[in-house]
Amino acid sequence: MSRTAPRIAIVGVAGRMGRTLVNAVMQDDDAVLAGGIVEPGSSLAGADLGELAGVGRQGVAAVDSLEAIVDDFDVLIDFTAPKVTLANLAFCAEHGKAIVIGTTGLSDDEQAELDGYAERVPTVFAPNMSVGVNLTLKLLETAAKALGDEGYDIEVIESHHRHKVDAPSGTALRMGEVVAGALDRNLKEHGVFERVGQCGPRDPKEIGFATVRAGDIVGEHTVMFATEGERIEITHKASSRMTFARGAVRAARWVAEREAGRYGMSDVLGLD
Repeated sequence: MSRTAPRIAIVGVAGRMGRTLVNAVMQDDDAVLAGGIVEPGSSLAGADLGELAGVGRQGVAAVDSLEAIVDDFDVLIDFTAPKVTLANLAFCAEHGKAIVIGTTGLSDDEQAELDGYAERVPTVFAPNMSVGVNLTLKLLETAAKALGDEGYDIEVIESHHRHKVDAPSGTALRMGEVVAGALDRNLKEHGVFERVGQCGPRDPKEIGFATVRAGDIVGEHTVMFATEGERIEITHKASSRMTFARGAVRAARWVAEREAGRYGMSDVLGLD
């Protein structure tokens, strides 16, 4: 694996996030755009990745399989769907490639499968690659330890564009997990994801979630700590997918020189 500029391939370059990732790699002087994958049989196979991303010809063509570029890349970036991601992870395990995964909506069984592969593959897995979001997670941990057991109700509110298929967002769930962990609570036991009808008064240990899907919202997350007389809100708002893409490229550069294992953005950023 390269110890200079890693050669990066991107899955799903026909989509909005894939095109943004192509752009982010091209803007990074310490990374090399090595390839991009579209769906098998796609009419975009053979298209120049730079032209596909709207930033000018780059001389690297899209392909419709990882096998076609197996010798050309060191790190794969995948922001697709759980089943596709796990298939790509298996490919990376077989061929000695590192991987950065931003896919959300994985089930518990799929998470366990990911963990199994991570024993053989250098893997960065994070529901949100934004540097700002990962700093926000540290702030939430601090706030929860100081406030959570002193009569403060905790609610997580997230908003995304109309095309997002999973809810709550992976980032919202991660925020809930961080808060729950800081308070020694189990999110599966104390997380409340629906309130309809006569649901009764709020349990003091609940961590509530509310979801908005509308328009072209890139991503907004607020965690509220509320008690009688005051409310503290910690919010992150993303206005461009580029913030996630740049974080993913940073993770790809970092993981290219790591041993097999599952890592998070806190490892990439040196926050732990």
